[in-house]
Amino acid sequence: MTAPTNPPLESATLAGGCFWCIEAVFRLLRGVHVVENGYSGGRRPNPTYEQVCSGVSGHAEVIRVEFDPTQITFRQLLDVFFTVHDPTTLNRQGGDVGTQYRSAVFTHSAEQQAVALATIADFTAAGTWRGAIVTEVTPIVNYFPAEAYHQDYYARNPQNAYCAVTIEPKVAKLRKKFLDLLAQ
Repeated sequence: MTAPTNPPLESATLAGGCFWCIEAVFRLLRGVHVVENGYSGGRRPNPTYEQVCSGVSGHAEVIRVEFDPTQITFRQLLDVFFTVHDPTTLNRQGGDVGTQYRSAVFTHSAEQQAVALATIADFTAAGTWRGAIVTEVTPIVNYFPAEAYHQDYYARNPQNAYCAVTIEPKVAKLRKKFLDLLAQ
């Protein structure tokens, strides 16, 4: 008798403002095995948080998601992503301003590229957002994990004012709109 095999996990890398915010949301989804905060899209190898925040590295704050595509699809991840952040503000999410806070989908395959562009077209056609979606869709380049103190930030710091004011509304939006995608 052969042991059941686990389906291979896929990767998604998303930038939607402060990585703490979207990390907290994506950790709640079924089929998501890993959510890691990091940096992508820049020029400097292994940048520090300070280099990313200063804008000199060119990186965006991102989350790298490892997910089981038999439990949640890349499109479903993107539906959540485009709902919990504002993809119409260039280099900004709320009070966070700079290229490190840009909206981006860093694709891992041609299929992801096509799905991301189709998702943007669908959200645009539906008129979900008042402004034009400015989310970059580009192949993944120069990904580096963020420092350990950035990982699982919301769960470790629920009393932090930033978490209460900025992250909790995103989590509430997820719970209201995507109940069927939440992990048990």
